[in-house]
Amino acid sequence: MVIYNIFSRLLDYPDQELKDNLGLIMESVMQDTALEERERLRVQDVVAWMQGTDLLALQEVYVKTFDLTPEHSLHLTHHLFGDDRGRGPALVDLAEHYKGAGLQAVEGELPDYLPLILEYVSTLDETQARVFLNDAAKVLDVLAANLEKAQSPYAALVRVIANHGRLARFAA
Repeated sequence: MVIYNIFSRLLDYPDQELKDNLGLIMESVMQDTALEERERLRVQDVVAWMQGTDLLALQEVYVKTFDLTPEHSLHLTHHLFGDDRGRGPALVDLAEHYKGAGLQAVEGELPDYLPLILEYVSTLDETQARVFLNDAAKVLDVLAANLEKAQSPYAALVRVIANHGRLARFAA
């Protein structure tokens, strides 16, 4: 599903390629039927914010938000285990899941990195995507709440993703 690719890209470190393609991303968001109208508007607001912010400022916000604040980590198992030993097996299980689906690991990135998870989810059909996200919905809710508390523009994206996981309970 294209929307999860878009979420992946919007939640990854911003670069010039992202800035150059925000117009196309906005068009895709406007046309995506997987989003409810209120979700579409929230995502459009984030894209508009990115369009109106220069690249260096976007990068600074991204680093302050995700790299310097552990409560905002895009590594989802961090919210479950912190640096506990239980995190290792969870990461291995996720990597094996990707491998079983025929996907290769991304060098230098942990398998619980939200943009990477969203890349995987984009290969699934809508029901499968929602079921997969259901497993992460509680962690996504915590991350979204942390970002909302900090008044981060990224909160809207994570909240929409979390909502799609929660909706999986009703899709079956």
